[in-house]
Parts: sequence; structure tokens; C-alpha cells
Amino acid sequence: METILRFKKDELMDFVIRYMTKLGVPEEDAKIVGNVLICADIRGVDSHGLIRLGSYYGNRISKGYIDPKTPYKIVSETPTTALIDGGNGCGQVVSHKAMKLCIQKAKASGLAAITVNNSNHYGIAGYYSMMALEHDMIGLSLTNSQPLVAPTYGKTAILGTNPISVAVPSYSRYPYVLDMATSAVAYGKIQLYEKKKEHIPIGWGVDEDGNVTNDPSKIKPGGHGALLPLGGMEITAGYKGYGLALLVEILCSTLSGGKFLTNVGGPAKPEPTAVSHFFMAVNIEAFRPLIDFKKQMDDMIGLLKTSPLAVGREEILVAGEKEFAYAEFNEEHGVPLIKPIVEELRSDGNKIGVPFDIHPIQEE
Repeated sequence: METILRFKKDELMDFVIRYMTKLGVPEEDAKIVGNVLICADIRGVDSHGLIRLGSYYGNRISKGYIDPKTPYKIVSETPTTALIDGGNGCGQVVSHKAMKLCIQKAKASGLAAITVNNSNHYGIAGYYSMMALEHDMIGLSLTNSQPLVAPTYGKTAILGTNPISVAVPSYSRYPYVLDMATSAVAYGKIQLYEKKKEHIPIGWGVDEDGNVTNDPSKIKPGGHGALLPLGGMEITAGYKGYGLALLVEILCSTLSGGKFLTNVGGPAKPEPTAVSHFFMAVNIEAFRPLIDFKKQMDDMIGLLKTSPLAVGREEILVAGEKEFAYAEFNEEHGVPLIKPIVEELRSDGNKIGVPFDIHPIQEE
């Protein structure tokens, strides 16, 4: 097991702000980036957390592949929709702005949807869908991404991991928050297993010949292996994940006029990635009284959780429940980072003259 170091959230945020502003990102935008990355680590999605600060965002900004100023602009707009050009900026920044606008429109009109093109990786999809929870709305967040997933019967990465996130408020229980890749697993988890020098589970990916592999080093962007769709091979219904991934691609890229499939760039390409996103907010009170909806959500979740358990199982969980509980623990005890990630942050900071001079509050 890797050594886990725990840090104060505000100290990590301070480092992210110093790091990003040194690269030319405005301070308020740097805070948004920091919030999204640290939220991922707090919720246990460490594949999308601070592990990507230098290796992805810092590296691409410093090489000129991401515009640190995020000069986004609204291309077209109606009372319930908008198309935004992300200006090849920080994906977190334009996505945060887009979801805020989505919520604002939904307050006035009941429903709103916004597409974004010419953007970059935006972190965890759940961050943006959960923004709607603060306004007692349902939130939806989708994004396409660099080609990492082979379609059913294929061996070459054509589709992105194309995540889907939906957040729904409840009354006294944890909200329902679905946040999942449409691949068998997010590529960040492959990187994490490789960093830990561990085998990946069978069914996550294939090598360059299309054979299922447990070696994370055989799954690399650029034609060397591929992730499998959600569900894995055809025998385990991987074609359903393939279908969902293509749906996300349509709503993100085709609806926005953005780049699609293998035209979307990734970290290995010396050019803008041109990622596209899709956001939606649903104002529950436009349909029925909010309190009635939230209490029915409680009843629904309660019925699920009190249904009979399989032999040897202790609890039935609902999407998001585990992450909320994990986040509560980490908010109290400190943000967990494995030692190799801390060493990378220290190295990345030193490269640009921003020391990672933070001491852990706990080591496990």
C-alpha cells in the first residue's frame, strides 16, 4: 500500500493558486481550477485530482497549448440555451461559467442547456452537476475527451471516456450523484495503477492487438492499446457503454459544432485539444413543489437501501453516497494524497519556481 499524506485543504488551494497564477492564470480562475481538482481528491476520485495539476494543466499551459486567460465568448444564445466558445482556455473555468449561466436561465425558464466547444479537460464531471444542488435543481454535465476507448469489436481508441454526471437533490439523505465514465474505467485510473506498479483488473482495456490485458503500460494514448467501453467485451454488454459514449459525443461535439472522436486532441499532441462539453439544469419547482420532490427522493432511496441484501453483503449504496461520506471524513481529517503525487507536485512546483512548501498534517 502507498503511503498516504493528508494536507489542509486551504494550504493545497494556496499552492494551486500560486502555481497557476505563475503560469498566467488569473487568480479567480486559479481558484476555480483548485476547487475542481481538490474536490476530486476529497471525494476519492484521485485520478482526476491534483495528480493532473502539473502533468496535464501546467505542462500544456507552459507549452502554449492552453490559453491561461480563458478568453471564452458566447456565440449564440436564447432564454434557455447558449453555445459558448471556450477560447482554448482552462476547461474548469469555462465550464464553471457555463453551469452558472445554465442555472441562472433555469431559474427563469424552468430548463436550460448550454454547449461549449474549443475547450480543454474540465476535471470531474460531477463538480458541475453538483453546482445545481446548491439551487435545489437537477444538474447534468457531459464532456467528450481524447480518444482512449475502442468501440465494440474494435482495437483502436476512437472514442473518449466521455463521462456522464447527474446530480439530484433529496430532503434528508445524501443527494443522488451519478458521475461515471462511459468507458470501463477512467484513463486516470490506468495511470494511477501504473504509478503504483499494480495490475489493472481484467476487462478494463486491451493491448494494441485487441487482446484483453492486465498491464496498464500496454494502454497508452496514440494507438498503443485502448480502454474498453463500460461493460467491457460484447459478452458482458460492452456495446451499451459504447452506445452511451457515442450519445455523449453527439450532445457535446455535434450539437456545439466542436471536434469529435479522433479529431479531439490529448496530452501527447502538441496542439489544442478542442474538447466540447454539455450542461443542463432542471428547475424542479417548474414541475412540482420542491419539498414534495425531495421527500419522494428520500422515500425512493430509503426503499432501495432497505431492500433485501445479497448473502455476505452489508449495505446497498446509491450513486454518490460513498463519495459524500468519504468527503465528510476528508474535510475533517485532511485531503489525502499518495506520496508519489506529493513528490510530483513538489517537482512540478520547483520547475517554475513555486515551492510546494506544505507539511502534511498526518501520514498513513
